[in-house]
Amino acid sequence: MDLSTEFAGIKLKNPLMPASGPLVGDDEKMLYLARLGVGGMVTKTISTKDAEVPRPCIYGTNNYIVNAELWSELPPEKWINEILPNLKKELDLPLIVSAGYTKEDMEVLIPQLDKFADAFEISTHYVGKNLDTIAETVRTIRKHTDKPIFMKMSPHIPDPVEFAKMVLKNGGTGVVAINSLGPTMLIDLENRTNLIGNDKGQVWISGPVIKNLGLALVNTIKEAVPEITVIGVGGVASADDVLEYLLAGADAVQMLSAALIRGKQLYKTIVDQLPKALEKYGFSSIEEVKKVGLKKKEVVFEPKYPQIDLNKCTFCKLCEMVCPYWAITVDKENKQVIVDESKCFGCSLCQSRCPVKAISGVI
Repeated sequence: MDLSTEFAGIKLKNPLMPASGPLVGDDEKMLYLARLGVGGMVTKTISTKDAEVPRPCIYGTNNYIVNAELWSELPPEKWINEILPNLKKELDLPLIVSAGYTKEDMEVLIPQLDKFADAFEISTHYVGKNLDTIAETVRTIRKHTDKPIFMKMSPHIPDPVEFAKMVLKNGGTGVVAINSLGPTMLIDLENRTNLIGNDKGQVWISGPVIKNLGLALVNTIKEAVPEITVIGVGGVASADDVLEYLLAGADAVQMLSAALIRGKQLYKTIVDQLPKALEKYGFSSIEEVKKVGLKKKEVVFEPKYPQIDLNKCTFCKLCEMVCPYWAITVDKENKQVIVDESKCFGCSLCQSRCPVKAISGVI
């Protein structure tokens, strides 16, 4: 099974890379992840000064990570004089150097980082929503490098398509979509305070909880600007998630939060599972997934009603309890499930929530 892929002249042995963040904070960490089999490497965001990060700064649940992290806590000199030279010697993968944030930062950083980078990823997290300002940053970077430039889009950008068009118009190569969402907040009810956060009590959220938003934005951008390179990031946690992003229009994917939730070995697990996932869904290669692309279902307005497989049903009554239209009655004693089609709206909530997949016919 061929897992390799290529975008913007960059060849990866598989489409999975780490996303910028704490797991790629120095050469030791990145070389560890490289040994887990990722297809390419991305650094933590380097800026013109080291970040002062509040502690604690990361909080995880089974479905999301919230963080008060910033860019790299290491000064740019350490990256330029130690970390990146060592990576250049030891790393046998394409290296995407993440940098931020303003055009003034780029004037200083790009000339010094260029010899180490196969491509650049530029964070726009702290530079606002004005596309003219970001366009100036793209043009400034392009003055100092001929390497691919991927602008990382924060979800607060009001028009993702215009963002993508702006990137191409000003000399960029592609977009990375999406960055973590926020600001958000975690409340410690017992102590009447926020749990972790910056001086405003705020954090940013990422992980599986944001996957569906990431998929939609990747697909929106790729359909409107098919010539642009898109690296999908946000909520990847399985081989299936990788394939979903590729079908939606991504050329490769990044993952970080799920590895914080489930452990760093998840990178190897996903790479190992990709061949079976491709086979399961009838693909022979990663490139085939990208070429097939996403087909949109025809929108219909007539309801289809749930069909109940009584051999699978455990009569747990969850479908009855969650039905927004009071259309389902579960008779546990007589082992019956009654669907009142005069009430049923054909919404599919029951089918999606059935824990034993005993309901079909709606989706």
